[in-house]
Amino acid sequence: MPKVGMEPIRRAALVKATITEIGRTGSLDVTVSKIAKRAGMSSALAHHYFGSKEQIFLAAMRHILTLYGAEVRGALAAADGHEERLRAVVRASFGTGSFRREVAGAWLNFYVLAQTQADARRLLSVYQRRLKSNLLHDLKPLIGERADVVALGVGAMIDGLYIREVLKGGTPDGAAAANLVWGHLRREMGVAA
Repeated sequence: MPKVGMEPIRRAALVKATITEIGRTGSLDVTVSKIAKRAGMSSALAHHYFGSKEQIFLAAMRHILTLYGAEVRGALAAADGHEERLRAVVRASFGTGSFRREVAGAWLNFYVLAQTQADARRLLSVYQRRLKSNLLHDLKPLIGERADVVALGVGAMIDGLYIREVLKGGTPDGAAAANLVWGHLRREMGVAA
């Protein structure tokens, strides 16, 4: 008889193990068996909870996106005014947690998977829409009708600079990347950077 209440604990362990294994290998070339072993369970149990390696990986990305969303919400709650809120979104997008090796590996593989896997593409679209929405909320009162195109550009800049920082070798400099985005945003708002 299965232990009551173990499913959420086991799912969480598999998600954590997935993130760790992808970070260790730098790719999706990990087996469910390796993930399950790291989580302390059988691969059959991992398949039972998620069905496939892709579904385990998507659960891992949902977890990473949930942590990112919480970081953004916390930063927004502490910000006062439109400019401070925009700066909070930018800083949260380059938070130190996003640059941990395993998280960066998951993000890079997520972009690749989204090219061919519909569920990954949908999840990436959700992330992109939320980022744009967060930016639009405070850009509209500051720059009006240009807000939509500026938010789109800033979102692309955030993603692009994140990838560059992760791939450049050495320690990523999230603060420098955030400052580049913030300088661009200030110029778009007509404020001297």
